[in-house]
Amino acid sequence: MTATQTPPHIRMANEIAVQFRNRDPAWAAEQIAEHIRAFWDPRMRARLLADAGTADGRLDPLIVAAAALLPPARA
Repeated sequence: MTATQTPPHIRMANEIAVQFRNRDPAWAAEQIAEHIRAFWDPRMRARLLADAGTADGRLDPLIVAAAALLPPARA
């Protein structure tokens, strides 16, 4: 993957956020977190949590808020 390509988990997360953009941000973050908990592979969740902790701007703010609601990744 080159530096200009967006990793799949970031692309997918941001696509989910688009669906919630016009909703209350707190409610949207809860719904997104629930979706990620229910449907994402633990490895993808772990990568998302790691990326949400960085300030590189690749993740939609709704995804960052949702990631804060997710339990820490297991080792």
